[in-house]
Amino acid sequence: MNSTNLDFTSQDPWRIFRIMAEFVDSFEEMSKIGPAITVFGSARTPPTDPWYEKAERLGQLIAHMGYSAITGGGPGIMEAVNKARRKRAGCRWVEHSVAERAEPNPFANRQLNFHYFFIRKVCFVKYAHGFVLFPGGYGTLDEFFEAITLIQTNRIDRFPVVLIGTDYWKGWWTGWMNGCAAPD
Repeated sequence: MNSTNLDFTSQDPWRIFRIMAEFVDSFEEMSKIGPAITVFGSARTPPTDPWYEKAERLGQLIAHMGYSAITGGGPGIMEAVNKARRKRAGCRWVEHSVAERAEPNPFANRQLNFHYFFIRKVCFVKYAHGFVLFPGGYGTLDEFFEAITLIQTNRIDRFPVVLIGTDYWKGWWTGWMNGCAAPD
């Protein structure tokens, strides 16, 4: 075994404390936001894209309904939701970013930086009263499947999961319905 592997192995027990601290800090911050809707979507959606515009309108609707918004820490869909909410006084929105991201979304009024992706996903789910998913890439799909798995296995309460973009989701939905929704 080389010295790099030994160093990594000897640090594993201490990693538990970092994980615990990240959970404690994020749970403390998230517990202050009140009822929230988590919005997932691509960080690569430019402001000129129609999905960006729809995400801004969704942010306004979430604010109008009195909910906080939880998004990832990037541009694109996440930025659009937070941008719309910033225009409405007294609304809260929280962004979850990962430590490696260079530039945070400038429209979030609270930003949590995560070292561990799994803790970030826990906070997306734990404090949400609903999910809205826009078209996205692997990260969006990962978050979506995590959420619906937790709902399907009764690990979290059932609540609305809204998929925006019929054409984007149709192939997946049709395949799932044909392959997985067979009667018992």
